[in-house]
Amino acid sequence: NLSLNVPHLCPQLQNLLAEKVEQLMEWSSRRSVIRMNGDKFRRFVKAPPRNYSVIVMFTALQPQRQCSVCRQANEEYQVLANSWRYSSAFSNKLFFTIVDYDEGADVFQQLNMNSAPTFMHFPPKGKPKRADTFDLQRIGFAAEQLAKWIADRTDVHIRVFRPPNYSGTIALALLVSLVGGLLYLRRNNLEFIYNKTGWAMAALCVVFAMTSGQMWNHIRGPPYAHKNPQNGQVSYIHGSSQAQFVAESHIILLLNAAITMGMVLLNEAATSKGDVGKRRIICLVGLGLVVFFFSFLLSIFRSKYHGYPYSFLIK
Repeated sequence: NLSLNVPHLCPQLQNLLAEKVEQLMEWSSRRSVIRMNGDKFRRFVKAPPRNYSVIVMFTALQPQRQCSVCRQANEEYQVLANSWRYSSAFSNKLFFTIVDYDEGADVFQQLNMNSAPTFMHFPPKGKPKRADTFDLQRIGFAAEQLAKWIADRTDVHIRVFRPPNYSGTIALALLVSLVGGLLYLRRNNLEFIYNKTGWAMAALCVVFAMTSGQMWNHIRGPPYAHKNPQNGQVSYIHGSSQAQFVAESHIILLLNAAITMGMVLLNEAATSKGDVGKRRIICLVGLGLVVFFFSFLLSIFRSKYHGYPYSFLIK
C-alpha cells in the first residue's frame, strides 16, 4: 500500500515522498528493523516531507560497549517489529528503525542523547514531544509495553506474536521420562508415593513458583535485571506494577518460602509436646521469620504500587 494521501504537496515533494516511502518499504521487506546511520536518519526520519511515523531505537550493540540491556531490549524490539511486519494490518504508515551509536554517533550528539537504549517516536508532522520518548525506566521494554505505547502515539495497534519456544516442552518431556523411569525401577517398592511430606514439598514448590510470577516470566520473557547505563546501578525490582524482572520473581519466591517456614515453625511450637524451652525458641524463630520477611515483602509491594499507605517495620 503506497497510497500517499497528500494532495496539498507540490509534484516535486510528492515525488520525493513517494521515493522515500518506496525505499523504506523495500528495506522493510528485507528486514523488519531498518538499520540507519546519520545520513539515512536525517533523510528518512528528520527531513520533510513525511506522512509516516518512525519508531527509532537508539542503542549500543557492539560488544565493546558491554550494554547487556541493549541486547535484551533489542530482542524485544525485534519481536515487536516482526509482529508488525508480518501482520495483516502492515502498511507504509509505520516503520521500525535502529541507530547504533557506533554507526550514528552524530545522531546521538544532534539529539543530545547520552544513554542507551532509548526508544523515540517521530510523528508524520512536527517535532517529537515529551510523550514520544518511551519511559523505559518506569515501564520496562517488553514488546507488549512498547506496542501499547505505539498505539497511544500512532493509533496503530500491533498484536505481539512471539516465536514458539520448545524448551518448556522438552523440559516437561524429560521430567515425565525421569519420573516414569524412577517408577519403573522402583516398581516393587512404591511406598514413597504415599509420603505426605514429599507431596507437601512438591505442592509448595508449585505454589511458590506460581505466586512469584514464573508463568508471567515465561509468557512475557522479561530481562533478568536492569542496569542503568548512566550510573551502572543494577535494579532487581521493577518500579512499575505492570512489569517485573526475573530476579524479582526469585526474590518473591524466597520471601514466600521464608514466611511459610516461619508459619510451619509456629505450628510446630504450638502442637508439639516436647520441651517447653525448646518450643519457646522455635516459636520465637518462627515469629521472627514471619514478621521480618513479611515486612520485606510489603515493602516491595509499596515500591511497585505507588501510593500504597501501609508498611510494617521496613519502609
